[in-house]
Amino acid sequence: MQLGNFSLSLAVKDIAASRSFYETLGFSVFAGEQAQGWLIMKSPSCVIGLFQGMFDKNMLTFNPGWDADCNTLDSFDDIRDIQKRLKAAGMTMVSEADETTTGPASCMLLDPDGNPVLLDQHV
Repeated sequence: MQLGNFSLSLAVKDIAASRSFYETLGFSVFAGEQAQGWLIMKSPSCVIGLFQGMFDKNMLTFNPGWDADCNTLDSFDDIRDIQKRLKAAGMTMVSEADETTTGPASCMLLDPDGNPVLLDQHV
């Protein structure tokens, strides 16, 4: 199963303070709008998202169809196919992608410790 690009989405209290902290660690802003409460930051080997006021908890995020630079992959597993396979394996979804649609969609499940895992397809 190809889940696509991985990043850690952090629910932050103060996006400016978090941005400064992660810039000190060597991350740079890759995408997003700080004024809107979200930034995507990259280091040479990691991608994190900073989200102020959007999520209750930190979560693991996978982007089917994208590489680490948000380029569309030539071949990838569609979110709906991934969701079907997860449900067939007995996974319980917190939210589901509409399987009658195509294109961008998302679904979410929780790991055994209650950590949200977001599968968010943008293509």
